[in-house]
Amino acid sequence: MSTDRHHIDVGGIAVQVVRKEIKNLHVGVYPPAGRVRVAAPLRFDDEAVRLAVVSRLGWIRRKQRAFAEQARQSQRELVTGESHYFQGRRYLLDVKEEPGRPDVRLVGHTTMELRVPSTFDRDQRDAVLQRWYRRQLRAMFPQLLAKWEPRVGESVSEVRIKNMKTRWGSCNADARRIWLNLELAKKPAACLEYVLVHEMVHFGERQHTTRFQERMDVLMPTWRTHRDELNRAPLAHEEWEY
Repeated sequence: MSTDRHHIDVGGIAVQVVRKEIKNLHVGVYPPAGRVRVAAPLRFDDEAVRLAVVSRLGWIRRKQRAFAEQARQSQRELVTGESHYFQGRRYLLDVKEEPGRPDVRLVGHTTMELRVPSTFDRDQRDAVLQRWYRRQLRAMFPQLLAKWEPRVGESVSEVRIKNMKTRWGSCNADARRIWLNLELAKKPAACLEYVLVHEMVHFGERQHTTRFQERMDVLMPTWRTHRDELNRAPLAHEEWEY
């Protein structure tokens, strides 16, 4: 697909313009800082884009204010008493310094126990926790794929996990491969399911077209609720968008 990318200034707002072989213009405002991006048909010149943005300036500024007021998580120090999240639930961290294999386990519905040698520093403790999150997230994939592949009518060759600063998920439609953000392990399970389905639908619908949205409406009528929940959730030290 032919594309052209550049920036213009509209009312003091930097706007990224991406021209594509699409039919309709779309204006998006993305967290964490309220970045503005316009996807425009190739036939639209900068003046047409500028007029479209001007007509939406009120909405853009409201979205940017909402992102500015959104809660953010500070960087965790991995010490007892901190709040950490798994599948949307808040847990208090309990660090147990003891010999043996480092690991994480949940104690009831309130405590996340991190067992590490006393010599482990903050980064080593965090590595143990991130590996645990990765294992938990990966264990959810088989059941989700078994549920959604027949419904969507698409097969997935592979699901990979990685740390992403700008997206909750992405895909390579030709390779039928999906990447999911490791941070999804901390979010409600329904949000993980939404992102997975979102990427599967992109196998057949590459852009966020009206047809894409209609397909999501049929498959998952509550998808907008899950999308909004991801956008409202406290942002981590490294931010992303979806």
